[in-house]
Amino acid sequence: MKDALGSPQSVLVLGGGSDIGLATVRALVARRTRTVILAARHPENLEEAAADLRREGAEHVEAVHFDADDVGSHEAFARDVFTRHGDIDLVLVAFGVLGDQTYAENNPEAAAAVLTTNFVGAASIGLHVAGHLRRQGHGVLVVLSSVAGERARRSNFVYGSSKAGLDAFYSGLGDSLVGTGVTVLIVRPGFVKSKMTAGLDAAPLSTTPDKVAEVIVGAVESGAEQAWAPPPLRLVMTAVRHLPRPVFRKLKV
Repeated sequence: MKDALGSPQSVLVLGGGSDIGLATVRALVARRTRTVILAARHPENLEEAAADLRREGAEHVEAVHFDADDVGSHEAFARDVFTRHGDIDLVLVAFGVLGDQTYAENNPEAAAAVLTTNFVGAASIGLHVAGHLRRQGHGVLVVLSSVAGERARRSNFVYGSSKAGLDAFYSGLGDSLVGTGVTVLIVRPGFVKSKMTAGLDAAPLSTTPDKVAEVIVGAVESGAEQAWAPPPLRLVMTAVRHLPRPVFRKLKV
């Protein structure tokens, strides 16, 4: 359960090795989160991160195996985590792949792999986790979407479409959970300087994992259902969504 000040006491990060996921956990631990479960395809690579979190004040940190693409394993994974740890206050869906747009356009299997991880895998585990949160009667389910999903662009429509599907799915999931004590928070970052974007030119209003973490924590504490990182992107994307298609096509995006 959350403490008297409304801070989550326990958090499960799906995509525990992601830069944004770890930055968010560090921010939560600084606010009294004491139980952290980092779920990743290669949990053995998270030993150093887990040790750092313990030094920063987390009392129990565990790294566990989770494969977003193996949807057949998701039910057992969720059941095991919630059985062993009891109530979990916050679940963060932080995994995803950017892919290579040019390669994906010419290799449909590569495009399908991006869609499988970013949308199918996230939808599958989201439903399993939501079921456990509903049964415990409380919790926040946070998903990292992207401004790329608000309007697919020529330069990254494979990734953008995967995030558009993710965004729509979790919007509907949040509506379905109204009245259960469980809320869904959709976070839409812009360009984040992280491992995922290494080697790419930064876009306007680019941000960092730590700044995104600040937005996430603030949105959780305020009970928001949507958040943009950085916040000014909300106004920018409102304008972009309403551009006439012939005008939008002329933009170099």
